Amino acid sequence: MKKLLFLAILMVAALAACSWEEMKDYPCPQGGTTLTYDNFGKGFMTTYCVRCHGGPNGYSSRAFTDVDLVRANAADIFRNAARDNVTMPPGPDDPPKDERYKLGEWLSCGAP
Repeated sequence: MKKLLFLAILMVAALAACSWEEMKDYPCPQGGTTLTYDNFGKGFMTTYCVRCHGGPNGYSSRAFTDVDLVRANAADIFRNAARDNVTMPPGPDDPPKDERYKLGEWLSCGAP
């Protein structure tokens, strides 16, 4: 319980200090993207997100277990995890920078 409280306090402090990149500022590249849910999004979400954002057994009330749920939360996911936004996921298993940039492109293109 103390560990969760510490993480919550740490996250609030980190969020207060951040200036986020917004999805609206990074439109889909001209010509679209080759990234799809099947070749990128599902693997990214499974590897980095659904441990906490997996529905009733996760730590968050937001589930990212299918593409429609991801699309519904795309702007928030972008703000927390895409490009240079690094507040999510918390902990040592962060996605590499190139994966965060791919996430940004995929989300900006509508998460096809």
